[in-house]
Amino acid sequence: MKAFLGMGLLGSNFVRAMTRKGDQVQVWNRTPAKASALEAYGAKAFDNVAEAVKGAEIVHLTLKDDDSVNEVLAAASVGFQPGMIIIDHTTTSAKGAAERTAAWKARGLTYLHAPVFMGPQNALEGTGTMLVSGDQSVINRLEPELSKMTGKLVNFGPREGKAAGMKLIGNLFLLSLTGGFSDTLSLAKALDIPPGEVLGLFDYWNPGAMIPARLKKIIEGNFTRPSWELNMARKDAGLMMEAARQGKVGLSVIPAVAAEMDRWIEKGHGNEDWTIIAKDSIS
Repeated sequence: MKAFLGMGLLGSNFVRAMTRKGDQVQVWNRTPAKASALEAYGAKAFDNVAEAVKGAEIVHLTLKDDDSVNEVLAAASVGFQPGMIIIDHTTTSAKGAAERTAAWKARGLTYLHAPVFMGPQNALEGTGTMLVSGDQSVINRLEPELSKMTGKLVNFGPREGKAAGMKLIGNLFLLSLTGGFSDTLSLAKALDIPPGEVLGLFDYWNPGAMIPARLKKIIEGNFTRPSWELNMARKDAGLMMEAARQGKVGLSVIPAVAAEMDRWIEKGHGNEDWTIIAKDSIS
């Protein structure tokens, strides 16, 4: 018997995938209607979270944040049976994940944080990526359960909370990327270039292919042999901001990057590779 707490888009599709495979799943959500909707797929819904976990050997979670996880687990705990396993797929802080692992271990229960790079369709299809770290004996024991839920299970080793940290790092990249998309489309608007033509640019130019080499260069601290000098990159940033100003559109990312470029130019690094603006992140 399994329980699943948190019937958002991700959690509800995880449950649908489980019931398809014949699992008995008890579900709960703060908004009861979201849980009861899963009964059409074979789940059993509960209004009370402590009742939802009774009899479950494994309890999965997809909630909002550290506070909601702590609150829901505290309320559910009166229904926990000895030896029960908690698997938390919520994106939380690394500190919170490590603290919960220790706290529930002290109470005789297993808590494993297993955040995901998965959308609702991935959850339904068992594709995407799931991250884990911590006690390797626990992970080895739960690997069959987790592997059924995802296309790829990535183990980051014995450090508690590291999976949570890697998830946040990945999400930061996605947020930064979307911020870059916003600036890109704003500049295109200012220059009277249709969004579809911007998309077409990537049919023959793939900046994603540059990412591993660029990141490696930054990590190695190799800035003295520039492929794009900081002074020249800053000049281009200025052209972008001026075009946006003339086109009466706002930019959110590039002005902050330009300010960091100015800081490094003032320190005398204008003739080095522009990626030197990331030096403080690795030193």
